[in-house]
Amino acid sequence: MGGDSAGLGEGQDGGRKGTGRRTVADEVGMEHLERCAWFLRGTLVRVSVRRYLPWALVASMLAGSLVKELSPLPESYLSNKRNVLNVYFVKMAWAWTFSLLLPFIALTNYHLTGKVGLVLRRLSTLLVGTTIWYICTALFSNIEHYTGSCYQSPALEGIRKEHLNKQQCHREGGFWHGFDISGHSFLLTFCALMIVEEMAVLHEVKMDRNHCLHTTVTTLVVALGFLTFIWVLMFLCTAVYFHDLSQKVFGTLFGLLGWYGTYGFWYLKSFSPGLPPQSFSLNLKQDSYKK
Repeated sequence: MGGDSAGLGEGQDGGRKGTGRRTVADEVGMEHLERCAWFLRGTLVRVSVRRYLPWALVASMLAGSLVKELSPLPESYLSNKRNVLNVYFVKMAWAWTFSLLLPFIALTNYHLTGKVGLVLRRLSTLLVGTTIWYICTALFSNIEHYTGSCYQSPALEGIRKEHLNKQQCHREGGFWHGFDISGHSFLLTFCALMIVEEMAVLHEVKMDRNHCLHTTVTTLVVALGFLTFIWVLMFLCTAVYFHDLSQKVFGTLFGLLGWYGTYGFWYLKSFSPGLPPQSFSLNLKQDSYKK
């Protein structure tokens, strides 16, 4: 009996020590997470970022396209369509953006307003974004189909059957060539700008470290920040390595129209999902800007 009791006591003490070590590790990890969130808040949440990021994307798209046409860069890991960022992030860009913005919008908006109805209204921005994504990608696919032909070689020689669609062409070993509007340019532009717009709510969120939502919101801020940097990086890679200039111009233009048509126009109206909650002073500034 004595041996059993000693063993149990040692295990309990060891468990307490282990718990202590985990607590210290958690504190250190949380400190690093908060520093990262502080840096991202100081960059992506600035009004100047929301104002100039669209122009920066357009400028980088044009500059990258000129580099591609006039002085192509040597092949690299990022020029390979099978790179990790492209396969696991860009090809699922809307899914990543949707899945991270959903809890972020819900938690921050409820923390500020405490109104479930308002939170649900704001979450409908994700349904609007999904609709824009679906319509634009379907439109791009149709444009490529109706402007394309099936060729026997990538040199665009020897038309085989012009009535084939892209899938049939590829199955028969052909190469489909049509006006392929850059879906990457569209989606990465739209996703990056939407994230930056939604993160503007952090101007208003003041949350103590002991608050039950602090860790979750901080983690979401870091995740959304890194996601935005990935979208911008891959947008630059698209500009430098892929598509023709006109295809990227149209893709970026659709992304900008999707963003401005919602956050710059429709969401300012009362019959809309609305903008992220803002203070009275910011609302006055916004009203004066609209005038």
